[in-house]
Amino acid sequence: MANDYFQFKQFTIHQQRCAMKVGTDGTILGAWAQAPTASARILDIGTGTGLIALMMAQRFPQASVVGIDIDADAISQAQENVKASPFANRIEISKENILYFEDKKGFDAIVTNPPFFVKALTCPDHQRTLARHTVSLTYEGLMHSANRLLNPHGIFSLVIPSECQSTLEAEAILAGFFITRVCQIRTTPQKEPKRLLIEFSKIPVDKTLIEEGVIEEAPNVRTHWYQQLTQDFYIR
Repeated sequence: MANDYFQFKQFTIHQQRCAMKVGTDGTILGAWAQAPTASARILDIGTGTGLIALMMAQRFPQASVVGIDIDADAISQAQENVKASPFANRIEISKENILYFEDKKGFDAIVTNPPFFVKALTCPDHQRTLARHTVSLTYEGLMHSANRLLNPHGIFSLVIPSECQSTLEAEAILAGFFITRVCQIRTTPQKEPKRLLIEFSKIPVDKTLIEEGVIEEAPNVRTHWYQQLTQDFYIR
């Protein structure tokens, strides 16, 4: 997936100026995350290429979407991708730091594929470090910022490595969130879950919905679950 562009059914993602290319994590999140209403205001934190913002705009035709990022190159690339898409009139891309970002209306849904290398050595490429490591955005900062910007009945969805679950959930509780839905993602049926999709709300639920998804039955053979999840986006 390291080409200069990635073609989806309804839009194209050019990515040559972005540190993080189109990948499975972002695609799964964009296809899985929900919004409470058809006309929701949606925020994509760390929008990168604009992939998740575009996916949410496609899935929710009456929604308005805001994508923010701290990387100027990513922002200009995302703006170009959005401008060339059928959803340009409903998506706004701007250079913002989520820790200081303000919005008077608030958001009904927030989505993010956040930095995830919490304790790993940082990369000498500064752009990739910002995109992949929590040196610029900790889970504490992310959860409190999301809680501040999310409307009372809103939904906050994100994808993280499985090993980060306890750390993230602890910060979520401190920020005032409740877990409403979790999907454990296995690369193959035999492997342990590698990623988690997690949905949070400000309102407690009687029972958290626990799901599981498997990406491949065998090398390069997608499962029915994955094909169903992404069928509106992938050309093949």
